[in-house]
Amino acid sequence: MFMRTERLFLRPTFPEDWREIYRGINDAGVVRMLARAPWPYRPEDAQQFCAQAAESSEIRLAITLPGTDGAPIIGMIGLDRSEDVPEVGYWIARGYRRQGFASEAVQGVIAIARMLGVKQLQAGHYIDNPASGGVLRKAGFRETGEVRPTHALGRGGEMVLSRRYALCLRDPCANGDNQACPRDNRKPA
Repeated sequence: MFMRTERLFLRPTFPEDWREIYRGINDAGVVRMLARAPWPYRPEDAQQFCAQAAESSEIRLAITLPGTDGAPIIGMIGLDRSEDVPEVGYWIARGYRRQGFASEAVQGVIAIARMLGVKQLQAGHYIDNPASGGVLRKAGFRETGEVRPTHALGRGGEMVLSRRYALCLRDPCANGDNQACPRDNRKPA
């Protein structure tokens, strides 16, 4: 699956991408905010990540920045559909933060989810990563009010408090359905 946004190109990863992924994620400040990436992050971890196909229940896309010198990978974004409500997760390499790339990539994944007929998305961020909450709110996610312990492999497997968000993708007026999505704080239309 591929997605073009205004400035980005979201695409699947290939085995040869491991070096770029490793360069971007081999940063304690990045991995510390991720649930499934170990620290220290080794070249073998990047090779394994790029070599294995995504599970059928997930979409994993490299966030690339097309330009005259190619399209370097500046992060990753995914949609895990193993739960009843699919979950969005992402990271952006340190040199590309605070430029709106995470928000733009999240909007791209939201568009993909809509094309797939997904009715609701969820996401979360560790309490000590409020910038990620800003990205989610900018993309239209709403806080659910839930804060829960979440496994953090990048922090040695400890449980870290995570603030939870939801985004309703269905048209609340379609078919006369004026109820808000479950776990979404928005009021009915």
